[in-house]
Amino acid sequence: MHTIEPFYNWRGLYVASEDPYSPFFGREYSEFEFSNKIYDHLIHPQWDEFGSPTLLLKVLYADYQEGYCILEFIGEWNDCIHNDIMTLKRDIIDHMMDNGITKFILLGENILNFHASDDCYYEEWFEDVEDGWMALLNFRPHVLEEFMRENIDQYFVMGGQLNELAWRALGPKNLYLKVESLVNRRLEQNLPNFV
Repeated sequence: MHTIEPFYNWRGLYVASEDPYSPFFGREYSEFEFSNKIYDHLIHPQWDEFGSPTLLLKVLYADYQEGYCILEFIGEWNDCIHNDIMTLKRDIIDHMMDNGITKFILLGENILNFHASDDCYYEEWFEDVEDGWMALLNFRPHVLEEFMRENIDQYFVMGGQLNELAWRALGPKNLYLKVESLVNRRLEQNLPNFV
């Protein structure tokens, strides 16, 4: 896992550690010293630790005028033992929402497992975004199935084209516009979140 790096092609457009509104503003990184790990697996030092021992993320892009951000994740999302959603909501999401972010694109192809607990922080996040949304892109099928089994899918837009989107071929603005069009189409047609 130490060779899996966060997506870098947008670094010329946005760097979270240089963004004064980012929860990771001022953070310094090493290319050579591997200090983060998930269980006994070292993780590339460019990923951001946010308080979970099994889940790390990277803010790939944030646009405060348009009110959206793109977050990439790696590891195991574990609400059952570590309450990862509480830590994510309190330390990252609330900070970003305080700065005008209401639309969240979560990239999950590197999330290996999901373990659920209750849904109160998902519900809180959903209510807090008001006119915004949270979209899951390219999550593994068994992770999406667990979200559905625990009824957490009701808080996200997920599945269908969102799970097959070649997002790396797009710039952040084009990715946002593509996801927004898919979200709006589902809302207009009153489709369920998972299609």
